[in-house]
Amino acid sequence: MKSTTGNHYIALDHVRAVAAFLVFVWHFTRGIDGTPVPYDYRPAFFGFSLLNEGYIGVSVFMTLSGYLFARLINGREIVFSAFLWNRVLRLIPLLVVMLIVAGALTLSLGGSLKTYGLNILKGVLYPTLPNGGWSITVEFHFYILLPLLLWMQRKSKWLPLVIVALAILVRWAIFHRTGEVRYYGYSTMIGRIDQFVWGMVICQYRDLITRRHVPVILFLLGYLWLNWAYGDSGVSYIGRYPNHAETNPIWIILPTIEGLAFAVVIAWYDTSFDHSTTGFSRFVSLIGEYSYFIYLFHFFIVFNAAHYIHTQIMDISNFYLAAGWAAVVMICMMPAAYLSSVFIEMPWMAHRKKYIKVDAPAT
Repeated sequence: MKSTTGNHYIALDHVRAVAAFLVFVWHFTRGIDGTPVPYDYRPAFFGFSLLNEGYIGVSVFMTLSGYLFARLINGREIVFSAFLWNRVLRLIPLLVVMLIVAGALTLSLGGSLKTYGLNILKGVLYPTLPNGGWSITVEFHFYILLPLLLWMQRKSKWLPLVIVALAILVRWAIFHRTGEVRYYGYSTMIGRIDQFVWGMVICQYRDLITRRHVPVILFLLGYLWLNWAYGDSGVSYIGRYPNHAETNPIWIILPTIEGLAFAVVIAWYDTSFDHSTTGFSRFVSLIGEYSYFIYLFHFFIVFNAAHYIHTQIMDISNFYLAAGWAAVVMICMMPAAYLSSVFIEMPWMAHRKKYIKVDAPAT
């Protein structure tokens, strides 16, 4: 999984693992209909609020992408065609396999293959791909914007925040006109661009955050409390108050809040510690390396696994107990994720190209 730049940051694999677990634990604990843990449950301690809103894991992934590419490119010019080629090789093969499996299941359950195929075609522009594949569409939209963002960043490290300001204005305009904005804030680049940009911007100032343990921890605790507080207002995309999330105006600013919060914490974790390459640290990093498989394929097993454990093994309506079981089931996916890495993902990645210009100095 080492980049063509020759760099590999194990701390960022840890972050990927956490993001994957946040998504996994939401789907495991809530299932399809609020079973085994009801939708209206809220942890008494605000520190567990991250596990209680599934959309947050996707926000971490998006912020991490912006941070990582800024870290790898480090202000240098890129060959955009080679960069895009590498991203296609990394993301598309496994995505295609998932779409084939999802299509076969749709057909076996009596679904319309024509409708499924049309949703796949629409997925190039719209968030219609199944099993979290919609977020890959958003990610590719970010890649298309990346040359503009890099150009802006070379002019000024803060200039990309102009894009964030414009995105906030667009979301405000949508809400003012339609009375709802969650769809755009959660599912499209109109909302997610904030997280990519904050990841890129904070990466440039990561040295200012290094080893600033007390300020960053206080900052994180403040975000967790805020998340816990606004979570009770029905912000979740499934939500403890059905349909209320669509009309919640917090989605005008929520992507910005999340992007800044996660970018700061990612930069701090990345640069403030000496992360071991063995033992538990290595195991967590493997989860991070396999997180793409876990993210795309957990939909095929997570709901049935939770139902089976809840009905056949033990009552897991307790949120914390269900979260523990979610970790166990997620780890059980590791052998399949390893096989995917060896036989599906890595063979394609062998054809990647170097995309950073050799004579381009770092800034």
